[in-house]
Amino acid sequence: MSPLASRTGTGAGAAPRTDGGHRPEIDGLRAVAVLLVAVYHIWLGRVSGGVDVFLLLSGFLVTGSLLRAAGRDGIGFGAFLGRLAARLLPTAALVIATVLVCTRLLLPEPRWRDVLGEAFASAFHHLNWSLALDAVDYLARGEETSPLQHFWSLSVQGQFYVLWPLLIAAAVWVAGRAGRGPRTGVLVALVCVFALSLAYSVYATRADQPWAYFDTGARLWEFALGGLLALALPHLRLPLAARIALGWAGLAALVLCGALLQVSTVFPGYAALWPTLAAAAIIAAGTTGARTGADRLLTLRPVRYLGSVSYALYLWHWPVLVFYLAVTGRTLASPLGGAAVLAVSVALAAATTPVADRVAALGRRSSAAGPGAPTGAAATVLRGPALRGAAVGLACLLPVVLAAGAWAARMDADQRRWEELLADGRSYPGAAVLADGANTAQALDRPVYPSPARASEDVPVTYEDGCNQTIADAEVITCVYGAPAPERTVALVGGSHAAHWFPALEQVALDRGWRLVNIVKGSCLFTDAPQTYKGDPYTSCAEWNRGVMAELAALEPDAVFTTGTTTSLDTSAGFGEEQVVDGYVERWRELEAMGVEVVAVRDTPRFGFDVPDCLASSTPEECSVDPGTSMAATSPLDAVRLPGNVTVLDLNDLICEPAVCSPVVGNVLVYWDGSHIGATFMRTLAPELDERLAATGW
Repeated sequence: MSPLASRTGTGAGAAPRTDGGHRPEIDGLRAVAVLLVAVYHIWLGRVSGGVDVFLLLSGFLVTGSLLRAAGRDGIGFGAFLGRLAARLLPTAALVIATVLVCTRLLLPEPRWRDVLGEAFASAFHHLNWSLALDAVDYLARGEETSPLQHFWSLSVQGQFYVLWPLLIAAAVWVAGRAGRGPRTGVLVALVCVFALSLAYSVYATRADQPWAYFDTGARLWEFALGGLLALALPHLRLPLAARIALGWAGLAALVLCGALLQVSTVFPGYAALWPTLAAAAIIAAGTTGARTGADRLLTLRPVRYLGSVSYALYLWHWPVLVFYLAVTGRTLASPLGGAAVLAVSVALAAATTPVADRVAALGRRSSAAGPGAPTGAAATVLRGPALRGAAVGLACLLPVVLAAGAWAARMDADQRRWEELLADGRSYPGAAVLADGANTAQALDRPVYPSPARASEDVPVTYEDGCNQTIADAEVITCVYGAPAPERTVALVGGSHAAHWFPALEQVALDRGWRLVNIVKGSCLFTDAPQTYKGDPYTSCAEWNRGVMAELAALEPDAVFTTGTTTSLDTSAGFGEEQVVDGYVERWRELEAMGVEVVAVRDTPRFGFDVPDCLASSTPEECSVDPGTSMAATSPLDAVRLPGNVTVLDLNDLICEPAVCSPVVGNVLVYWDGSHIGATFMRTLAPELDERLAATGW
């Protein structure tokens, strides 16, 4: 994926080239890296470590190029970025444009807005931060996998390309002021970046690995390691036998990395030294010319050709895979399907790379300098290579951004029309139609609100306020809502199935003059019993639960509102059918000893599939399920001896009819995914929640 390449070869037994000449084994290394990325994505659902090789190569090649430029007539920051823009943006723009078209044709409407957002983030090279904020699992194979998700590494490299010339120029300037050579200054700078970034990477990976995976600061050491290799290579004088051994050891280690390590869950900390040092070993070995050298394989013409199109192949393989999985309904490619995905990706890379190269050449052209023409900085200004390169890159990218903006504006206009319709409350009664005994999921012939395309935005305001703790963190976050001068305080405590009651409970709190304290954490039940997340011990949940009890002891609320049962379709979560989870009742007894009331609400049904996605292509009847899919015939709370401080509520008769759970009730979309109630529908539950609380003596 690196835009820079060298020009000349090396002979048998000679030291690897260090003067910017072409190094054919690097083409082969690119090919191996991109094949590992593609193969692991397509067939194994794993991450290989190949991306880390590209980061090291970028550091190696860019550092060497900038040092050579600094030794001639200085680092041309604008010209450097201009060349990169002309080289990288045409292919990226073409891939993004193709993804947008295929998204419109092949993906359900609920996913359009997310893909649009990632298209903008990809175009402006900050997708890695967007994914970090969303705590995206890079191995996700569900319906929410984005066809542009792989642009995160391009975003990291884009940020590196802006930072590195500044770093190298500053290091050269400081070294000059101190009377030292430029290599000394760059060496000191890179050692500092490597040490600080690696230390931060190890810490961040341990503290919050999903964030660290996309964090540029946790990846800078990989670029710095490549730069240090570029500085060290001129001083390496290894015998031929050692170079042959080093090359094969590096190649074997690189191929085995993804198979032996769960890269997506342990990178980028010290574990990422594995693929980066393996790649460094291959580069240090160089082109030996020996029949037994690893470079014999790496410099084969087909392998080198694959390396020459590796940037485009990386960009194409992921969206081709995602659209294949979307069309076939698979979570992993079949052997033949995967081969087709790889073949199509290679064909697209082969077709688009020459076109992109010709476009990039437009950004490198300069007018011939006649006798007496200015040179140096003046020539740079007059010829404007930076301006030409940037103009070529932006000319490719701008139409894509404008088209995406127009599409987003159209969707926003549609949303405003929806909101005008919603203003007529009689057309969107939601749960009221079941409360009134109408026994129908539809009230009037109106479009469903929210539309399936906007369902993912129909979440409690606490998500926007940052008041729901993430999976990784254990800190207890409390946010206060409701009346300014409360008559009583109610704490909403539990996981996401407690959190989705917030819109209804907030309305009750405002009407009754209560204070509502939100204390929730994703996938974390309010119990001291051991819990798991994706098959692993959920240690942050246990720590969070201990902190919640300390917080409640200090807060002294009048009551805690929480889920009393748990419905589930996923036995790997530690439970299966609807039940009162171990530790619930014990926790409620602890609250009784503290003088705190408990409202235990029966958990809501789960559909087992993404409801908005289903509605985007099917009718509500086709997307309905039997309540018994996830719920017990009678509430498990009826069979449990409860402490005297517990009030039980069951509002599922306002969500499902006796024989069917419809995704649409009273013209309101009930779920924003496969199991969480949307904020709009929850607000239609508020009047009945208020009445039933009052009936219990509250």
